[in-house]
Amino acid sequence: MTLLPFLSVLLWLLLPVPARTAAAARPPHPTITPAPNLKDRVVPRDFDPGSYINSVLDGFGSGVSSYIASGVPQFFQDLPSGEAVESSLGIGDAELAAQPTRVLNLPAYANWTEQGWNVRVHGNVYKQPNISQERLDDLANVFLIGTDIDELSDSEQRQARNMTASIFVVQQGNVNVTIYFESNVDALTDASGGVINAEGGAQELNLPYPTTDQGDFDTFVTLENTTGTGGGYLIPGNSTSSIQALYMYANGTDTGNATAYLVPPTGFTIISDVDDILRVTKIYDPKEGLLNSFARPFTPWMNMPEIYANWSTTIPNFHFHYLTTTPEQVTRNYMEFIYNTYPLGSFDTRPLNFSDVSATLSIRRALLDEIFQTFPQRKFVLVADTSNSDIMRDYPQLVRDYPGQVQCIFLRNTTATDSSDLFPYDTSGFSGIDQKQYMFFVTPDDLRNVDIVGGNCHNPAVIQNTTFGYQGRGFGNEASSAPSLIRRSSWRGNWSKSLLGSLLALSLSI
Repeated sequence: MTLLPFLSVLLWLLLPVPARTAAAARPPHPTITPAPNLKDRVVPRDFDPGSYINSVLDGFGSGVSSYIASGVPQFFQDLPSGEAVESSLGIGDAELAAQPTRVLNLPAYANWTEQGWNVRVHGNVYKQPNISQERLDDLANVFLIGTDIDELSDSEQRQARNMTASIFVVQQGNVNVTIYFESNVDALTDASGGVINAEGGAQELNLPYPTTDQGDFDTFVTLENTTGTGGGYLIPGNSTSSIQALYMYANGTDTGNATAYLVPPTGFTIISDVDDILRVTKIYDPKEGLLNSFARPFTPWMNMPEIYANWSTTIPNFHFHYLTTTPEQVTRNYMEFIYNTYPLGSFDTRPLNFSDVSATLSIRRALLDEIFQTFPQRKFVLVADTSNSDIMRDYPQLVRDYPGQVQCIFLRNTTATDSSDLFPYDTSGFSGIDQKQYMFFVTPDDLRNVDIVGGNCHNPAVIQNTTFGYQGRGFGNEASSAPSLIRRSSWRGNWSKSLLGSLLALSLSI
């Protein structure tokens, strides 16, 4: 696949449009709603959101709608990999072979079994081609819609080049991976949810399978309880409530360093989304989303780091797990931001071997199922935002599929504070779920007075008024104007660009 279909649609949207008469003027920009009053934004009963969405998709043409209708953003489906990178850069096998092998080794979680601690080791093996700055600038400009890299500040140019270079890598298939574990994680003391240093377990393990054709590896390995310095050892999971940390290194590279978190069978685990919940992304606004992802420094969303830090220090042995389905190629930038800003913890991203549309549609749910089934006695806190349709579907379903395991669901209502998020979201999955188990919130401060341990996840000061069905900006108080918007044959202009961003964000798993 190539970026051309996606870019052609965006360029079409950015073209100037002839002046219209007043009758055909662009619809007024929706106002910002100051509080998460979902009742005021419910879709009228005679409005069919399915037909509306399909009509919009049809207007963009089959080249785009086939992805958006399936909930897969066109942009993230078209990142090059493997041979496509070699071909686009014009590099040969000999030139690539001269480059060192690199490893993306993702921070891991481990569960306690009858055989001992079982660590999920996962990541990707790749090579980084040598790309000139001039060529990187050309490649970066493909992503910087409406902006040229020369128009950015020096720091933004560096960010854009680094992000672009991380995308244009060549994955290495059929590679045998060896992981070293070491028990000297001194820097982690009291850094995250009461994590303690493991005092044993140093060893070398060969993964049982080589990497996939896309360079991925993902498997559980069982640790031996080797003796550490001073006679220390790994504390059995059935004898401790503490999370223990081990360093883990990939053999043959200085890039494959990570941490494994040995998580006891009981306790609390938070599974947190990243984009538009931990950092400012605006993925539903194409130009802003791409600039925030490729050029601008990653910026925390409001005072969310303060909220997470408070949870880390007040909830005993709170296991932090970050789950984003952004492509593996850009994961390193995400991890660097997370671990400089939020409590340390394990990490999941979308592996490249989930490359077809049907698999991509279920990747978030597959990763959620894996961690829920790995820790059947732990209770989970789920944090994300309303702009992802897969989250709006999967999170309430997890309450039903894993009775007693979902402690809290916290969803940022992006439409309440961001006028560029126009796409509807569906709350029908929450019908029948106890209100104290979930909360739609607008600012991080709304999370201050929730009682996670006690299971009181709704701050009574945050009014919900939740109705169950399609919600969203432009479909509540502005409902009377919705039909006229639907019937418009021309979709160019600022409103349509924001809508396209929302469509691209449909099921975006970042």
